[in-house]
Amino acid sequence: MLRELIKNKRRLFFIGLALLGLILVRAFEDDLFYDPFLSFFKTDYQNKPLPDLNCYLLFGNLLLRYALNTFFSLIIIRLLFNERNLMFFSGYLFIFLFVILVIVFFGLLHFSDQPDYLILFYIRRFLIQPLFLVLFIPAFYYQQLTR
Repeated sequence: MLRELIKNKRRLFFIGLALLGLILVRAFEDDLFYDPFLSFFKTDYQNKPLPDLNCYLLFGNLLLRYALNTFFSLIIIRLLFNERNLMFFSGYLFIFLFVILVIVFFGLLHFSDQPDYLILFYIRRFLIQPLFLVLFIPAFYYQQLTR
């Protein structure tokens, strides 16, 4: 698989573009997305109350950012493994995981008097960073090796 990928410069170029897309989403996160937790978690947040937030705007921006990361991640998966079914499977996983994580995230925000900030931090991290891509690539690669 790796030799085939290296031979195909076009696929490698588009993987690079998708990686650049992921980098740009991260680089311009302050300008592109509403997320009061960006600055909140950069400070000593343990003894502070949660920041004021607009839940609808936060949800919309989390959805947009997750969708952008998912789009670039699916392109990378498709080009790396050259299997359409794997891309669709990954897409379904991304959607399923988004629904679960958003429910837990907003459930903790709304139904907990004093939510555990560390859990909020990590759930939010999975929503705003392409961590699932980092998990899926080795798993799919291992699956292809064992076939």
